[in-house]
Amino acid sequence: MYVLYINVIYCMYLIVTGHLISVDSAFLLHGQEQAVLVSPVVDQHDWSCVRLVYQITGRGSLHLHLRPDSDNFDYRLWTASKASDSWLIASVDLPNTTVPYQILLEGRPERSSGNSIAVFEIHIVPGYCIECNFEEHHLCGYSNNWNPNVNWYVGGSMTRETESNLLENHTNNNQRGHYMYVDSMYVKHFQEVAKLSSPMTTVPMAGCLSFYYHRDQERGNIFSVFTRDQLGHFEEIWKPEVYVTPSWTLVSVDIKAPHPLEVVFEVAFNSARGGYVAIDDISFSPEFCGTQGSPTVDPSIADCDFENGLCLYHQETAETKVWNRVSVKPNAYRIGDHTTGSGCFLLANTRFTSRPGYVGRLHGPLLPGNHKYCLRFYYLIYGFRKVDSSLLLYIYDENNVALEKAWSLPETSRAVWTEVEITYMKPMLSKVVFVSICTNLRECGLVAIDDITIRLGDCQITTGSLPGQCNFENGICGYMQDRKEDKADWLRVQGHTPTSYTGPRGDHTTGVGYFMYIEASLMLPGHKARLLTSELRGSSSSQCLIFYYHMYGSGTGILSVLLRRSSGEREALLWRRRGEQSVSWMRAKVDYYCDDRHQVIFEAMRGPSLRSDIAIDDISFNRGPCEDPDDITPYSGFSEYFNEIEN
Repeated sequence: MYVLYINVIYCMYLIVTGHLISVDSAFLLHGQEQAVLVSPVVDQHDWSCVRLVYQITGRGSLHLHLRPDSDNFDYRLWTASKASDSWLIASVDLPNTTVPYQILLEGRPERSSGNSIAVFEIHIVPGYCIECNFEEHHLCGYSNNWNPNVNWYVGGSMTRETESNLLENHTNNNQRGHYMYVDSMYVKHFQEVAKLSSPMTTVPMAGCLSFYYHRDQERGNIFSVFTRDQLGHFEEIWKPEVYVTPSWTLVSVDIKAPHPLEVVFEVAFNSARGGYVAIDDISFSPEFCGTQGSPTVDPSIADCDFENGLCLYHQETAETKVWNRVSVKPNAYRIGDHTTGSGCFLLANTRFTSRPGYVGRLHGPLLPGNHKYCLRFYYLIYGFRKVDSSLLLYIYDENNVALEKAWSLPETSRAVWTEVEITYMKPMLSKVVFVSICTNLRECGLVAIDDITIRLGDCQITTGSLPGQCNFENGICGYMQDRKEDKADWLRVQGHTPTSYTGPRGDHTTGVGYFMYIEASLMLPGHKARLLTSELRGSSSSQCLIFYYHMYGSGTGILSVLLRRSSGEREALLWRRRGEQSVSWMRAKVDYYCDDRHQVIFEAMRGPSLRSDIAIDDISFNRGPCEDPDDITPYSGFSEYFNEIEN
């Protein structure tokens, strides 16, 4: 077992009493919002579990971060904000890594009397957090859903006397060890239920869950194992075939956790003579249980941004080719693709059909059944179209039979790339099919799709943004306005900007979300607005900065990206665009290297006229170098040839 000793403390006052450490709002300095504990460097390569015993009194929050060596950012792994009058257990998985790291604990008590956060124990133990032999007092963070009559209890030495206490502990093969059990002695109602829940997983996991169980139940009583996700959805993964086992019995079941989930052991009794169930030695392996393993499900085979063809998508017949792969050169009149602003997308276009109307079906690849999938894609409407059948999404089976109409175009569609999210699940092989129907050319314009992705899980379960990523949907992510060297501020807005013929019609992330921009009507020509990142630590490897920018308007000024080192050196220019670029959101990729503390600055300068709005969105910092860096030559943006058609 690895014990984590905290030895670096900054930005806080601490109270140490015996074996606990705490931060109290009464001792925070003026302007101070948090207290941070930093561990020594940990060089543990195998999968590990951080176990934390903590308590929040009053109002506040506690966060656990991972700080990889030579990385600009800290990665938040876990957070809690619920107050309690007792100590709580948190279990956080640390996946395999070859990079040394540090653990950070950030306490944020709110500024009012009686708010504090305390930590009693921190341990890093080898293995997965859902593993447990129940020998430790903390029970590995497993929790009991309290029922006044039926509950899971610790069995073995020094436990209350019941019939299940006669069992020998499986771990040690004697009565001196411990296990968990539930019996029917105090059942008073029909179908009384006891639930034992594992800690919520914090990272994606897939493999073999194993445990031992001992059962002696009357017929009609229930013992099952479920998974439960963050939305509260249950899925049964195992139930026994017999009511009585003569000894401890091993169970192995495949489990896939693309998103956080709990493992729930549930027992239901019908009467006080229902019997008992015991479990012990829960373990997990990244290898699937069967000798041949579980079939790999990779829904990303259905991803496509159409930059290099149709991927695994196909049209129904060549004779009725409706969907065409096109690109739009950056210009001031017509929107390009969603991926880069100058790449390719699919367009259902009447000019390429030989009939007055058409039905165009675009079929995706088949995906296995009995899995929940999250489909995301973007669509764009050019010109006027009859909305009810312009764009439809169906789920088909392998025989090309429509199982469900999953989505249709809303009446409020606008001329901006708009994101669609759909969660679906079918028991058989299935595929997504995009359908565009036009019965009368006078009612049909153009409909486009781009950036299709499919992932396992429910779309409602979000993984949250990674450090260094910001789409401005929930604020400005710690970015700061430069109050010293600029004459205006960047503004966070939703929808289109107020001045006509400049600025975007919507954000890049979803089409209906938030972005940052400068409002030229509030500035004078030559005035600047500067948006700064928080201070970055620096990295021993190159960094790839990716962001989207919008520079549309006849009087557009200059957008620059600058590097400011904490050493006080002159700011370095990393990237620049001057003048009108396109009516589209354009992607920028910037390679840079800085191994000491620094900030990155987005600087926008207003041009000579009011039509000079400049916007940015979807910023991300990644390990470099950038793959396929975008062309560094500025676009003039006035091409008359909008479409480059690839048949």
